[in-house]
Amino acid sequence: MTKRGDIDGTPAGVAVVTGANRGLGLETSRQLLARGLRVVMAGRDEDATERARRSLGAEGERAMAVRMDVTDVASIESAHGRIVEQMGEVDVLVNNAAVLLFDDADPLSIPAAAYHQTFETNVFGVVETCRIFVPPMAKRRYGRIVNVSSGAGQLTKMSTYAPAYSISKAALNAFTRLLAATYRGQGVLANAVDPGWVRTDMGGPSAPRSVEQGVDTTVWLATLPDDGPTGGFFRDKRAIDW
Repeated sequence: MTKRGDIDGTPAGVAVVTGANRGLGLETSRQLLARGLRVVMAGRDEDATERARRSLGAEGERAMAVRMDVTDVASIESAHGRIVEQMGEVDVLVNNAAVLLFDDADPLSIPAAAYHQTFETNVFGVVETCRIFVPPMAKRRYGRIVNVSSGAGQLTKMSTYAPAYSISKAALNAFTRLLAATYRGQGVLANAVDPGWVRTDMGGPSAPRSVEQGVDTTVWLATLPDDGPTGGFFRDKRAIDW
């Protein structure tokens, strides 16, 4: 059953944000808290994630920092158990954790290990996290999955930028489509988002968009009504080509 907020009618409950200790993940956590959700801020370094939680001030009191390495299934399972025990069942999952390696290299000069490392986090990490968190959502017939992708993963516009990263995001987009189709009609909406070029550690100081602008569509997708879209790719709350 859909749970509604007391004030603005948006879904309320528990949201998990991966890679939440900085940048887009931290700002997503901030904005979801402002919407009335309780937020689990997940990251590989629990101390860093806890510091990020404390940086949110009073709002951070409704958040929880947890160690979760998306490349380690045991870590995901452990985090899930801890989250359910302390916060309850998860309603929203924002798969934000990602790595960007060899962004200036050509595709044939990137070592195989870098491709493997990129896919372990950006694709397989999302698959394994969803494998653990999504079925309980379907059982309760409510869930929102937001996979943070990139315009670099758009096949229609793909060029030479960051080959390993771009290929991984195209694969993430494909997984999003499959996930949405699998759970269509079961109360679980799954979408991908392109936050644009954002001023973060990954995006750099020259990026034109603020983190607030970057997560606006992520938060919108995380709080969709029951009749909201699923299986789409969005930028600035508008569907874009794959």
